[in-house]
Amino acid sequence: MTLAVSGLTFPCHRLTVGRRSSPVQTREQSEEQCTDVHMVSDSDGDDFEDATEFGVDDGEMFGVASSALRKSPMSKSWGYGDCHPVYFIGSLEAAFQEAFYGKARDRKLLAIYLHHDESVLTNVFCSQMLCAESIVSYLSQNFITWAWDMTKEANRARFLTMCTRHFGSVVAQTIRTQKTDQFPLFLIIMGKRSSNEVLNVIQGNTTVDELMMRLMAAMEIFSAQQQEDIKDEDEREARENVKREQDEAYRISLEADRAKREAQEREMAEQFRLEQIRKEQEEEREAIRLSLEQSLPPEPKEESTESVSKLRIRTPSGEFFERRFLASSKLQVVFDFVASKGYPWEEYKLLGTFPRRDVTQLDPNKSLLEVKLYPQETLFLEAKE
Repeated sequence: MTLAVSGLTFPCHRLTVGRRSSPVQTREQSEEQCTDVHMVSDSDGDDFEDATEFGVDDGEMFGVASSALRKSPMSKSWGYGDCHPVYFIGSLEAAFQEAFYGKARDRKLLAIYLHHDESVLTNVFCSQMLCAESIVSYLSQNFITWAWDMTKEANRARFLTMCTRHFGSVVAQTIRTQKTDQFPLFLIIMGKRSSNEVLNVIQGNTTVDELMMRLMAAMEIFSAQQQEDIKDEDEREARENVKREQDEAYRISLEADRAKREAQEREMAEQFRLEQIRKEQEEEREAIRLSLEQSLPPEPKEESTESVSKLRIRTPSGEFFERRFLASSKLQVVFDFVASKGYPWEEYKLLGTFPRRDVTQLDPNKSLLEVKLYPQETLFLEAKE
């Protein structure tokens, strides 16, 4: 009868092994021991298929089906207790990233645990070394711990490929030459600038004290390297901070220069605009002045038979100009004459002396005779407020 015909579940079935009970003994009084039994198919690719099922890829923490490692992080059915290392769950590359590529102060050593079910040392190493409180505490504080099961040949070959890729052929050859009874192995890895260095390969035939001493020795080497890395990192960050500050100061300077240049350009544009307006206004005023000058009636001669009024006008600068007007001329003609000299009546007042009066407030359609600017008068120009 085959296992399949016997009713055993494929690929894994849980069996219970216990003492045969006597008729008077109860089930609760029997002593039992449990284990997981794993089965594979009869195909030629047994190892590889089994390895694929349980994670031969880098992305799995453990390799193949293992009575020691199927439960994470370690199988409690072996009686290891609750004190055990906490293994990094992820690929070897992810473990490198976690251990080596953070801030220098946060970096750790990488401990790779290589398990082998068929080694006579495995049970003792797991139960005594890996479950010792001092070892577990030291690993937790200073290491990233990653595990791989070397029991199946497919897993072994896959790890050796990874080992060659990450650590070189010499380390891979060292692992390859290890005999089954030398397992489990602990690889202590230190990340360096250009490569990953294997500091130590610890075999399973060791003691708790010796394991602790070798871990501490690796930490001493790592600490010295870490201090150098911290110093280099601090110096690099200081240089980068100085460069950032210089870049920021330069950027602020450029912005200030640009803002100053833009302000100057705006000021020049505004000055140009105002100058254009001023020129346009001056041209307009000059055009008006010329028009008024051309529209003035001819100045009457002194020997004219008509009544003539002689006006003497003092400008704000103290200059005087004189002109004769017909007494019958309207007051507007005087305003136009004054405007033709550059003093428009909208901006200047024309004041009389005796009595003092603002001539620009009089009716411009009245004659000079009517407003008593005859036969002669001295007037003063004054800018309006």
